[in-house]
Amino acid sequence: MSELPSNWDVLAGKNVFLTKSYLEITKKSAPSNMCCFFMGFYQADKLIGIAIAQYLDLLKLSSFGERDQCVKTWLRNFVFRNLASNVLILGNNMLTGENGWTFNANIPANEQFNLLNSGMNTLVQTLKTEGIGIHIQLAKDFYYTEFNLESVNQFTSFYQFYIQPNMVFTISEHWNDEADYVNALQKKYRDQWKRARKKSEHISRRALQLAEIQGHEQTLHELYFTVAKNAPFNTFFLNANHFADLKENLGDAFCLYGYFENEKLVGFCTLIKNGEDIDTYFLGYNEEVQKSHMLYLNMLYDMLAFSIKTKAKKLILARTALEIKSSIGAKAIAMFGYIKHRNPILNHFMNRIFTYMQPEIKWYERHPFKDN
Repeated sequence: MSELPSNWDVLAGKNVFLTKSYLEITKKSAPSNMCCFFMGFYQADKLIGIAIAQYLDLLKLSSFGERDQCVKTWLRNFVFRNLASNVLILGNNMLTGENGWTFNANIPANEQFNLLNSGMNTLVQTLKTEGIGIHIQLAKDFYYTEFNLESVNQFTSFYQFYIQPNMVFTISEHWNDEADYVNALQKKYRDQWKRARKKSEHISRRALQLAEIQGHEQTLHELYFTVAKNAPFNTFFLNANHFADLKENLGDAFCLYGYFENEKLVGFCTLIKNGEDIDTYFLGYNEEVQKSHMLYLNMLYDMLAFSIKTKAKKLILARTALEIKSSIGAKAIAMFGYIKHRNPILNHFMNRIFTYMQPEIKWYERHPFKDN
């Protein structure tokens, strides 16, 4: 971190996930199987671009996820442990969205992506000198824009893959509080909101400050891990001190809300203010309380209420649980990425391999508002 140029944050602009304050966390409390790298791109002596990359050692993971137990899952785990355990990612694998790099606006798209590809290749060679042979190279989270489609020509040896969409809630400028949101819903979805709120009447919620986060550190980690291990696929697990470090570094830009039943912490959710948007981060809960009190749905409503109150333009809800996020009004924003295996034979069949290994997600888009 001490080697980052003094004007790094000037280029990062309003994206908090590219600022030194956040990137410090990727060094200070990164998952045990992750190593982060920062890249600066220069034109003569002028910094014109910055990027983050991450190396993942999947052999250090005790589990890739425990939700799905089937032949496909067994085969996927075998492949990752034996043929694809060393992964280099361009971007931030802990986030969803375009938070991995930025350049001066006057740098053409094709030049930006050419530089990013060159940066990845440089890192591959650097790691090789340290005895780490990269199996998989991956560039993640491109939105479908005319600008990003320029990347196709710079990643010709990669397979372009399609991933779960980013669920994004665009907040009406006419809303001032949660009541305005509820009034905009169709009856079916107003009833869903009422039912969820009634179920959580005996759950108290409050924002936790640094000392409280540190005091509840172990419980927070256990609640997080309960959710994380039941995901269809994981490439890392957070350290127990991660949330406290985030609060210490980001201050009011990081919000952690604790959910209590009879003063016992039974769940939490986290939010990060990113310019005019709010990004959801990680959460956790007691499974029994989640089922009996509709805790996850209430968290979604609370994060939305917070975003409306703070006049955010968008609430970024990320991937997973697509249908329930759709039911509160979030829309799916399509994304794509690039992947390449160093073995040319495996890389030739990457489209088939990736398609087979990807967890199958079936969901139905909901239209909760009156004007839909």
